[in-house]
Amino acid sequence: MEFAYFIELVVNGALTGLMYSLVALGVVLIYKSSGVPNLAQGAMVMSAAYLVWLLTSYGLPVYVAIAGGLLLMFAFGMLAERFLLRKMVGQPIIMIVMLTLGLEIFLRGFGPGFLGASPKTIDIGLSLSPIIVGDVFINKVYLAGGVIALALIAASSLFFKTRLGTKLRAVSDDHISSWSVGISVERAIGISWGLAGLSAIAAGVVWGSVQGVDWTLSALLFPAIAVVILGGLDSILGVLIGGLIVGILGSVIPGYIDEYAGGGTRDVVTSLIILFTIMFRPYGIFGREDIERV
Repeated sequence: MEFAYFIELVVNGALTGLMYSLVALGVVLIYKSSGVPNLAQGAMVMSAAYLVWLLTSYGLPVYVAIAGGLLLMFAFGMLAERFLLRKMVGQPIIMIVMLTLGLEIFLRGFGPGFLGASPKTIDIGLSLSPIIVGDVFINKVYLAGGVIALALIAASSLFFKTRLGTKLRAVSDDHISSWSVGISVERAIGISWGLAGLSAIAAGVVWGSVQGVDWTLSALLFPAIAVVILGGLDSILGVLIGGLIVGILGSVIPGYIDEYAGGGTRDVVTSLIILFTIMFRPYGIFGREDIERV
């Protein structure tokens, strides 16, 4: 029975980590495509969930609402580049980081303030009854979220092997050189933010169906940052491996010590992952050593 409990913690922790990867993927997509560190992804996930809930509240079927949300969040990303980031061209990188942080704070307040702070629900059609394998209970929504995360990570990896993906990587490496060979840096950054918006929809729908839609979804930025730092700021593979490690450690360790510590140790574990990674491998498991940390 003790072994089954351990396996259950590992399996559900891995699935939770993959769901963290959905949030982290948006951060990595923007950095890998444009070299811009994005601290607004948590609030983008929250806003995406609110958007899908709002569309369903007008009577749209949930999957139609998700499709509409994909278009609107991609448009939001493009507009964020056009009216916010484009004005920061030539500014120090720390100013861009502060801009994305300001966007995070604004969205975190705007969504609940405009649509109400009480939790909303998104029903994606999966029952709450778990899948039972032996003595192990697996949450169906977590399993669906893990599958979606794996699919998006694989699609993102393939995308960066396309011609457009190669252009975006060139923009991330050097804006001036990209301009000199005719690549539209502004368009590339806009596309990267649009892609992050698509990732936000996936994360927002999955997490919103699990814990409800409210401001707490924006707090997913914290474990997502741990995933990004551990895996590497520009690594798609790092999103996968980092998510699994953060999720499993954040499940197994609290599973055994929460009863003695009084609870709340998951955030401590996440904090220690960030701290030790920065101290001993600041570019992450798969990140390039020439990445500048900010």
